[in-house]
Amino acid sequence: QLHLVESGGGLVQPGGSLRLSCAAPGSVLSDYAIGWFRQAPGKEREGIAFITRSGRTTDYEDSVKGRFTISRDNAKNVVWLQMNSLKPEDTGVYYCAARYWDDYIIRSADLYDPWGHGTQVTVSS
Repeated sequence: QLHLVESGGGLVQPGGSLRLSCAAPGSVLSDYAIGWFRQAPGKEREGIAFITRSGRTTDYEDSVKGRFTISRDNAKNVVWLQMNSLKPEDTGVYYCAARYWDDYIIRSADLYDPWGHGTQVTVSS
């Protein structure tokens, strides 16, 4: 059973950067496509960044394009989300989620399982 663990969240000022990590201790993360999702207070969960199992293809939600970068190192069993030029509207709980074996972009949250427990990102001055 794949178990995902997010880390790297915190409080940052507008314009700052954070790097989130999604790890899978004891598992082979390279077998999974990965998505990063976030849920802001009072809003629905949204998918923001996606990467295929191989890492060859990525995709982003429009509001984060040019600011966020998803990447992975399958040898290290980790997926990162580098977040630059952060804005207050980026505040929320960030989750990574996995989809077994698919090597194409998957945007629907309903197709991901399992999910991590999330890490809080707060962008505020």
